[in-house]
Amino acid sequence: MRILIAEDDLTSRQMLAGVLRKAGHDVLETVNGLEAWNILQDNDAPRLAILDWVMPELDGLEVIRRVRALLSPQPPYLIMLTTKGEKTDIIAGLDAGANDYLAKPFDIGELRARVEVGRRMVELQEALVRSREALFHQATHDPLTGMMNRRAILDQLDRELARAKRRGEALAVGMCDIDFFKKINDTYGHHCGDDVLCRLAQILKDSLRTYDSVGRLGGEEFLMITPIEDGVDAVGLYDRICRGVAESSIATRSGEIAITVSIGVAAMTPESSVDKILEEADRALYQAKNNGRNRVIAKI
Repeated sequence: MRILIAEDDLTSRQMLAGVLRKAGHDVLETVNGLEAWNILQDNDAPRLAILDWVMPELDGLEVIRRVRALLSPQPPYLIMLTTKGEKTDIIAGLDAGANDYLAKPFDIGELRARVEVGRRMVELQEALVRSREALFHQATHDPLTGMMNRRAILDQLDRELARAKRRGEALAVGMCDIDFFKKINDTYGHHCGDDVLCRLAQILKDSLRTYDSVGRLGGEEFLMITPIEDGVDAVGLYDRICRGVAESSIATRSGEIAITVSIGVAAMTPESSVDKILEEADRALYQAKNNGRNRVIAKI
């Protein structure tokens, strides 16, 4: 584990570093509070720090206050090192945000024990963050294709509409539906249908730009959100996607099959809401289906 020691006294710092390195930790040393503060602001800052109370530049108490003011999902575990033995001083350190304290001169056994407590707390915190991220991913992503689910892509559309209106920019959405998908399921089975959905999801992701968004609305229907820059042909982008799907060979557990898609495109207007632009795209998709499928119809 990486541990930061901020201690201006050479003897104390060397003793602390020696004990921790002997215990297998990666130790980073600094001699004043300002250096410690700069290090603890880094994205890869040590997850545990031992800070002396009295240091040049910034004292340990001020470093702790500044660190606790940072908005971080994984704040470091902070141990205050002090010669101040009064209970009021200890309370002041804990109130400032210290997780624990260690009195000087320190006992080696106590140091190891308190650092071990800190290590366990850091690991528990990291596990909690991983669990929270996994739950968030499950709540916002389609389990089959791995792309954004209906709720997430509609939330993204709401944000993109607000951003485009605020900046005076253009935005288009494309509603994509696999042609004759029921026939694929009936002929080859639902496992093959799942393979088609996953492969199409990858084609759509690969066909879009890094700042575009795509998600699965449900069934065989997908939604693409494409900010439109000056001089960019929005319909042309969707035409290329439509042709690209038709020209692709879709590998499934039942062998390679060919599919086509129909796409309805709608452009944002000053009055556009999520429901309104989806309604326009849905109408365009319905028209594409009625006009023979494997095509793009745009309401722009």
